[in-house]
Amino acid sequence: MYKKYRDDFNRKFSQEKYVRFLDRLFKDFDYKIPFRIAETPVFFESKYKNLFLSAASDILDQILTLDLEEITRNKIPERYQLPGDDGKPHFIAIDFGLTQDEDGNIVPKLIELQGFPSLFCYQPWLYNHYKDFFELPDNLTPYFLEGSEKEYFEILRKIIVGDCDPQQVILLEIEPEKQNTAIDFFVTKKIFGIDYVCLTKVYGKGNKLYYNKDGKAIQIKRIYNRVIFDELDQRRDLNLSIDFNKTYDVKWITHPNWFFKISKLLLPEIRSKYSPECIKLNEEQNIPDNLENYVLKPLFSFSGSGVVFNVKEEDILQIPKAERSNYILQEKVPYARLIEDPDDVQKSKAELRILYVWPEDQQQPIPMINLMRLSKGEMIGVKYNKNKTWVGGSIGLFEK
Repeated sequence: MYKKYRDDFNRKFSQEKYVRFLDRLFKDFDYKIPFRIAETPVFFESKYKNLFLSAASDILDQILTLDLEEITRNKIPERYQLPGDDGKPHFIAIDFGLTQDEDGNIVPKLIELQGFPSLFCYQPWLYNHYKDFFELPDNLTPYFLEGSEKEYFEILRKIIVGDCDPQQVILLEIEPEKQNTAIDFFVTKKIFGIDYVCLTKVYGKGNKLYYNKDGKAIQIKRIYNRVIFDELDQRRDLNLSIDFNKTYDVKWITHPNWFFKISKLLLPEIRSKYSPECIKLNEEQNIPDNLENYVLKPLFSFSGSGVVFNVKEEDILQIPKAERSNYILQEKVPYARLIEDPDDVQKSKAELRILYVWPEDQQQPIPMINLMRLSKGEMIGVKYNKNKTWVGGSIGLFEK
């Protein structure tokens, strides 16, 4: 990583300072963030900004030429086949694991795809706290967008709120205050003035949707959709008034079908020097002998649930043949250990997510900002990083 900034940051760092940093984060909304926040941002030379965007563009160009209707045929569960699917998603996220070539240069490798919003409001908020508390220089930026933070939020506001009264726009989730990502909902509400509303609190009258606010029924015109359908499937206890097969007079930002259309389902279709080999599990003639070099992934899962890292033949055999079309084998990505902590106990690995928006009046998606996750464990997730330091959610900063 960028040694100039890393050395300076590490020299000034202390555990006591990190604790004070967390205290400041938690005070803004009187809320203790449940996921681990890394001790540090990640510093990059400016050339890597162009490299990461080039890699993402290579992936995106291929996605936009695929026949998504054909690929996703019979893949979207019938109960979630909501009418009114728009022609393109409002949000796309591309995850890269960061590797190194033999000369020590960073090389991004595709890990996952999402047609779903991520932490668009939380990431600038996190960046500003890193910058202010650790007194980072002004010539570092987390943005891919060529513009100011004000322009960033103007673009997001146009996509999410549009020309509606903010009280007629909701962020829709399942028990939003209990979600690990609730901090993003709080920041979103503060910036745009829209309420986060539980799916169980939305109800229909005819073809219109409503929620109650201050004792009044408010018609919903736009839904900033944050419901993950894998979680919804697991919550059989929920009492829902929405029929996902019905057409409502409401604008979905983004339409729920994109959760399925741009997902791990597309990984076997991508051919790029930035993507590892990916095999559909139902294509048994292509199953490799060296399974230990692959990761087994269910197509539709969240937070890494169902992923098998050290794959054995019995892991495949126990999946019924009729269900194997819902799994892929992805070649392991050899994450490089890149980020030095001050104690130099073990360097952290890093995963980079590029967050795109796609305004309806634009021909191409726009890269906006990044999200990073640091790990010292076998995988990125929390369960692989228990009792470790210099891991968790972070952000990448590029020299201007």
